[in-house]
Amino acid sequence: MFPQRLDSTLAYDIAKAMMDGFNRHYRLFRTESARAKHRFETADWHGQQRAQRERIEFYDLRVREASTRLEREYKAGEQPMDIWQQVKLHYIGLLVNHHQPELAETFFNSVTTKILHRTHFHNDFIFVRPAVSTEYIEDGEPEARPTYRAYYPAAAAMPALIQQMVQDFDLRLPFEDLPRDAALVAQALTRVLGEVKLRANFQVQVLTNLFFRNKGAYIVGKLINGFTEFAFALPILHVRPGEQLAIDAALFGEDDLLMLFSFARAYFMVDMEIPSGYVQFLRSMMPRKPRNEIYNALGLAKQGKTLFYRDFLHHLRHSSDKFRIAPGIKGMVMLVFDLPSFPYVFKVIKDYYPPQKDTTREQIKGKYLLVKQHDRVGRMADTLEYSEVAFPRQRFDDELIAEIEKFAPSQLEISDRDGDGQLEVIIKHVYIERRMIPLNIYLQEAFDAGGTDPANTSPAAQRAREQIERGVIEYGNAIKDLVAANIFPGDMLWKNFGITRHGKVVFYDYDEIEYITDCNFRKVPAPRNEEDEMSGEVWYNVGPKDVFPETFGPFLLGNPAVRSIFMKHHADLLEAAFWQAHKDRVQAGHVLDVFPYDREKRFALASRVAERFMA
Repeated sequence: MFPQRLDSTLAYDIAKAMMDGFNRHYRLFRTESARAKHRFETADWHGQQRAQRERIEFYDLRVREASTRLEREYKAGEQPMDIWQQVKLHYIGLLVNHHQPELAETFFNSVTTKILHRTHFHNDFIFVRPAVSTEYIEDGEPEARPTYRAYYPAAAAMPALIQQMVQDFDLRLPFEDLPRDAALVAQALTRVLGEVKLRANFQVQVLTNLFFRNKGAYIVGKLINGFTEFAFALPILHVRPGEQLAIDAALFGEDDLLMLFSFARAYFMVDMEIPSGYVQFLRSMMPRKPRNEIYNALGLAKQGKTLFYRDFLHHLRHSSDKFRIAPGIKGMVMLVFDLPSFPYVFKVIKDYYPPQKDTTREQIKGKYLLVKQHDRVGRMADTLEYSEVAFPRQRFDDELIAEIEKFAPSQLEISDRDGDGQLEVIIKHVYIERRMIPLNIYLQEAFDAGGTDPANTSPAAQRAREQIERGVIEYGNAIKDLVAANIFPGDMLWKNFGITRHGKVVFYDYDEIEYITDCNFRKVPAPRNEEDEMSGEVWYNVGPKDVFPETFGPFLLGNPAVRSIFMKHHADLLEAAFWQAHKDRVQAGHVLDVFPYDREKRFALASRVAERFMA
């Protein structure tokens, strides 16, 4: 029950200090995001990577700062609950006319639960639901920088519009040939529009600031033609680092944008005064993408976690199926479960590992943090990390409970914490990631459909053969993209990779990953004698970081159809020289391009650098 009046100056002071902490956080977040433009202009790729890693840590640092201040100055943890009820109401008052109210509410939750040691959303003193709408923040806010710019060109003037649109971003480097690039974009747009007639009053809306990631900058917008909208993004790259720029491609439609904003890619850096405006704009272009994933893609991962959890609770209320052990081959390190009606899987680190897995819980958590902070190049799934997550006990399959009790007992608690007679399953630490089809299952389905029988000429068998080829080629492409990002997957078995709904192969088992630069790639030494050659044992010394690529084959290529495709497209992955060459390039400071669009999307210009990995 909330108080009828607000009579505590202490409660107001706590609320104000909490708001000061959030404002400091978002000011620093925006400053670092805005600096991405200068790093792009100066081709400071290592600085860009470093800033992306460091920005991820900003939120937790500011939460610790705020909670420490509240304890030191106000003894916040010792205050009675009626004070905390007033703190929340005062905080709501401070959100009026705030430009990031949804982020500020989440910050309040983070600080409050840290101080009160409350870890569930069943709490009157936090924002279980948003208290302030973000729908119309920009209305009546003339001092706020608009989320997007609108252009009203004539159809014949589209190349001139594109030139003006690019120039309005005020990049401090010249373009190699901007009129040429603008004409190419206009031609691509004409092909996409096809027979669609542009109305006399059509408009182009473009988000006000550029999106930066890896070595690219992206213009993101949409063309509005009556009741029809066409989403687009224009990647801008250096054609001569630090000297000249060019538009590399024209991406159109929801599918292209979904690839650009994929959960398997690093977060963008973009300066946003009103982030909800950017999310609303992007959601209009990608209606199938959940809001939580858009916040994640913009670097606001904590807000993404908050929205995901709200969506998850909503799904639980409106579904009845039970959590179960996830289908597929069980992992040696992670216990995986899912809810059949929910498109995510839940991963818990086991307490016990077989002897060949020489690792610890903290080391595994460190690997997942490495992936979170690294450029995932479209090949490593992002994860949401939660602690002390409560689930209704009646929604858990008994077999799953027995599995957790056997392999991860330290991570399980079953109790009636709220005293209402309803048992809850509390998982102490869990990772949540998008569900994908495991690559081994994807290939097995094709095997079972006759894909490995050359004599089977049925349409189903032909489709199965195409599925095998697509899966194997994409698997090799995924590994090569990881190599470009300085990542050695470690365990390269098919079961550790998944297929997304867009047909991309993504890696999702991180307990053995290493930096390429930390590995020692070797050829298998020649046998010293016939006894060595016939021996089933390793006769040569193997260091802890030694990797022998030629030994991958027996584990991966037992199926003749798979082996034939793999050797045709990716035989170099079995050669130590391939891995060592890329290790040398990374150590020399070279940053490879890995783009979120296919090769055929790129404009064919002589100035383009051909030797690039394509995502």
